[in-house]
Amino acid sequence: MQVHSTSLPGLFVIEPKVFGDPRGFFVETWQAERYAEAGVVGPFVQDNLSRSGRGVLRGLHYQWPRPQGKLVYVLEGAVLDVAVDIRLGSATFGRSEAVEISADNKRQVYVPPGFAHGFVVLSETVLFAYKCTDLYLPQYDRGIRWDDPQLAIAWNASNPLLSAKDSRLPLLRDVPKELLPKWAER
Repeated sequence: MQVHSTSLPGLFVIEPKVFGDPRGFFVETWQAERYAEAGVVGPFVQDNLSRSGRGVLRGLHYQWPRPQGKLVYVLEGAVLDVAVDIRLGSATFGRSEAVEISADNKRQVYVPPGFAHGFVVLSETVLFAYKCTDLYLPQYDRGIRWDDPQLAIAWNASNPLLSAKDSRLPLLRDVPKELLPKWAER
């Protein structure tokens, strides 16, 4: 597998080895030792799967004070996957990284704890999978507006389909400091 660093410390793009022949393909989507060597740490305690249609935007979500690291990938379709560093004190606070991941390119993105995460669907439908390092806890569910001008994310989606919850999320500058993760060097 190839692991690519990004401009945001701790955020990785992973290209697993794909073994294909006329029958189809095989890809290892997780192997604890190999991924730990690459800097993707677990343990993962919950797996999630979502299906969405073209133009759906989910995010930008995070959990605090029980942050979740996420290993995300696409089983069917394509998305523009976005991670935002929201760790107070981080040198890259407020910066984002966007990566197209799809069933075709088989890329994965590791989003470390302390980042907000979201995606917009580029294909007719998408089947989106992710592993989490902590359980989902609704009382700690948080988020930031997808179109926050401070973040200036190039979603290439002018009028996405949002959930009612996502359409009411605050701008980053309006999130109380105690509801944001803190930067901690590892």
